[in-house]
Amino acid sequence: MIDVNINNAIEVRNVGMQALENALGRVGMIKFMQQFEKGYGDYTAEKYDMPDITDEEIDALIANDK
Repeated sequence: MIDVNINNAIEVRNVGMQALENALGRVGMIKFMQQFEKGYGDYTAEKYDMPDITDEEIDALIANDK
């Protein structure tokens, strides 16, 4: 067993993440963690609220971000 200071939340998190990665691999660790992400909103309803955007508008947004 690893000697962990359970009063230090950062240390507990780091050791826990390393244990998950060692046991499941990086992709498995991420898939495991995603099971606990509840998310929010209603994508199926909200996707229709998004305005249509053209390729040219996307290019302009990218150009302005540089």
